[in-house]
Amino acid sequence: MEKMEFLVEIEINLPPDCPEDERLRLLAAETVRARVLRKAGVIHRLWRIPGRTANVGIWVAPDATALHEQLTSLPLWGWMDVHVRPLALHPLESDEAVRGATG
Repeated sequence: MEKMEFLVEIEINLPPDCPEDERLRLLAAETVRARVLRKAGVIHRLWRIPGRTANVGIWVAPDATALHEQLTSLPLWGWMDVHVRPLALHPLESDEAVRGATG
């Protein structure tokens, strides 16, 4: 089955009154889960947004439903503002166009 790529933008909004030990526990669990998703090839690339608790990434899944299942598996899901954009390959990125451009 061919997989789709998605541009996923995530902002984490833990409540200001979240106890520090709970915040640290959630962040540690989030790191563990993200590493599992990265190893599985679901998270293809990930960039942090400096100065914010936010990131932008390229995620890979068979379809939007599968992507949703992966996103909701994140421990911080309940405190995330998530924007997802499906991506389609640009014609300039086709194998033939790339081969022609590189000679």
